[in-house]
Amino acid sequence: MSIAIALDGPAGAGKSSIAKRVAKALDCIYVDTGALYRTIGLSATRNSVAPEDEDAVKNLLSKITVDLTFNEKGEQIVLLDNEDVSGLIRTPEASMMASKISAVPIVRAYLLDLQRNMAKTHDVIMDGRDIGTVVLPDAQVKIFLTASPEARAERRYKELVEKGMDVKYDDILNDVITRDYNDTHRKTAPLKPAEGCITVDTTELDFEQSVEKIISVIKENI
Repeated sequence: MSIAIALDGPAGAGKSSIAKRVAKALDCIYVDTGALYRTIGLSATRNSVAPEDEDAVKNLLSKITVDLTFNEKGEQIVLLDNEDVSGLIRTPEASMMASKISAVPIVRAYLLDLQRNMAKTHDVIMDGRDIGTVVLPDAQVKIFLTASPEARAERRYKELVEKGMDVKYDDILNDVITRDYNDTHRKTAPLKPAEGCITVDTTELDFEQSVEKIISVIKENI
């Protein structure tokens, strides 16, 4: 039987970077579900498809392919129509589009089977917004990872500056607050702690401490 670990939480909580390290430590596969929504958002942007236009989104989904694969290091590669878009989906614009596109029910349905099938065939740690509530409600361990909006914005700001991007902290903080509102108020699978989950607040923790805390919680509950 495969082991499934669900890691949910708001934007900028560090789910992706923490989950990658935890997956390596526990010898399981990291599945970044947010990357899937970002990829569909990228395709929508390229094709001038508005998330509010459900017919156009449905038509788009019928024409594209979104896949996850892993390189020899076990790192996730995201493919859009066989194009590696792993780097292209990591901009603030892609983040906001992902938030909008993920609120569309047919998009969530489109990706649900892909996510669940990966958990059936591999030991996984899967992060997102509704993993413990919708995608993997029977996961052996469900964690809700969070931090204050200010702490999350500061981390994202530093990350983007290190990549050479010209960004402003206040803009990123506003994006975080806006995305929190969108994610928690959408009709389909709103962001919320799953039943029986363990909440971990990393506001006062650095990256290494956060990783150690998550690993500790998982080992205590498997």
